[in-house]
Amino acid sequence: MALARRGLNAPGWTALRMVARGIVAAALLAAPVSAEGAAGARSAHVNYVLRCAGCHGMTGEGTEIGGVPTFLDSISALAADDGGRSYIAHVPGINSADLSPAEIAAVLNYVVAEWGDPATDVPVFTEDEIARRHAEPMRDIVAARREVADRLAAEGKTTAPYPWP
Repeated sequence: MALARRGLNAPGWTALRMVARGIVAAALLAAPVSAEGAAGARSAHVNYVLRCAGCHGMTGEGTEIGGVPTFLDSISALAADDGGRSYIAHVPGINSADLSPAEIAAVLNYVVAEWGDPATDVPVFTEDEIARRHAEPMRDIVAARREVADRLAAEGKTTAPYPWP
């Protein structure tokens, strides 16, 4: 063991460690600049993780106890419906997210692609649509969700349980 330690303290190894430390230091100093420059270019998946996964989870399952509906077996029905699209555009996580309409559209398209039913024809969310829907007031998000869910249920379409009163 002592020989191995001495071997790593040889002048060649010392120089190599100094170079490695310099590379690590340079990378750490450059990282904040790179992250700031790339902040506007985050992928829809990264924005989902940062803005949505805290409630809906990494698997889109939500939590019934926490009042967060699952995306599984229900997001497509909502996203294919005009009223459902308005509801989705106004959910608290979307409204409070510091994302542009284009970024929100990308996240919603990611959610539909990841957890939606491929057999359901869901129009792609667009930046213009999100901006338009955000300009329309929605006074009671819970009532809006219930109205859409009741209508979809009458049409034989499934939506996730929604525990809010």
